[in-house]
Amino acid sequence: MTKVKDIGEQGLLEKLQRFCPSEIVGDDAAVLVTTPEQSLVVTTDMLIDGVHFSNATTSPEDAGWRAAAANLSDLAAMGATPIGITVGLGLPGEVSVSWVERLYQGMTECLQQYNTPIVGGDLVRSPIITLAITAFGQVDPNLIIRRSAAVVGNAIVVTGIHGASRAGLELLLHPELAQNLNDEEKTALIHAHQRPQPRLDILPILWQSLQYPIAIAGMDSSDGLADAVIQICRASGVGAILEREQIPLPAAFDHWLTPEQALKYALYGGEDFELVLCLPQEPADRLVQQLGHGAAIIGKITPGTTAILHDQQKKFPDQVLHLSQGFQHFGQ
Repeated sequence: MTKVKDIGEQGLLEKLQRFCPSEIVGDDAAVLVTTPEQSLVVTTDMLIDGVHFSNATTSPEDAGWRAAAANLSDLAAMGATPIGITVGLGLPGEVSVSWVERLYQGMTECLQQYNTPIVGGDLVRSPIITLAITAFGQVDPNLIIRRSAAVVGNAIVVTGIHGASRAGLELLLHPELAQNLNDEEKTALIHAHQRPQPRLDILPILWQSLQYPIAIAGMDSSDGLADAVIQICRASGVGAILEREQIPLPAAFDHWLTPEQALKYALYGGEDFELVLCLPQEPADRLVQQLGHGAAIIGKITPGTTAILHDQQKKFPDQVLHLSQGFQHFGQ
C-alpha cells in the first residue's frame, strides 16, 4: 500500500488536485468571484483524529463528508450561500495515499450537492491527522442571521429532529444496544451521525416565509441544542423557555431510550447540524408548516438571561440548561 511518505508533498498534491477546479487551483491563492452587494462570510473548523473522528466509527469518506458538512452548516447558520472551501491537512507519513483520496472523495460528495468546489489548501507533516477547513460564502447584508438578534417574544424554531447523531454514534460504539431497533431505524440513526446534512436548503424557504424583512437570530446545533439556545441567549441578552414535549426526537427513541436519555441526546448530544432560529410567531408558524419533517417551534425568547426547560404536563420540574452538560473541548 502506497503511503504519503512514499510520494511526498508534490506527489500527493498532484493526486488531490483532481478534486479541485483546474481553473482555480495552481497559484499561490485562489481567486473567487462574488456577487455585487453581497457580504463575504468566512468560517474555519478544525477536526482532529481521535477527537472528531476515528476509524472505529468513521470511514475516510464519512470523515470527509462530516468535515465539509460542519463548515457548510456554519454558513447556513449565517444565512450564507457557499462559494468554495480550502483544506489544510496535517498527516503522518505512514498514512496511506488511498486513505487521503477517500477523505477527499467524501468531502467532494457532500460539496457537490451545493455546487461548492475545493479551491485550495495546504499539506504539512503532522504526528496526528489534522483537518482544517475554511469555507467561504456570500449573503445579502439584509439577510444575515446573527446570534445577537433574538428579542423577547420570538418563537424558537428547530429545523429538524435532535439526538439522532448521538444515538448513531452510540450504536457504532456499542452495537449490542441495537437489540430493540429494526434495521431501518438502526441504519437511519447511524447515517445521521456519519452523513449529516447541512441545512442550506432551509434558506430559500426561510426567506419565502417572511412577508417583510425582519432580524432573525440563529445558529446551528452542531454542539447540541442546549448549547445553541444558550449561546443565542448570551449574545442577545435574553432568556428562553423550551417546552420538553415539543422538542422533536427520532421515532425510534419511543421504544428504545428512556425519556430522560432521549432528552439528553437531543439537548447535549450534538452534531445534528440543524438550525435553531428565533423569529416572530407568525413567520415561525409559516416556516414550520413549510418545512415539515421534524421542524417545530420548541419555545420562546423571554426576559432575563436564563434558558429553562419546562414540562407543560408538570411531570418534571423546571430545569436550567447549562453548557457544562454538553461537550467542551477543554472541560474536565
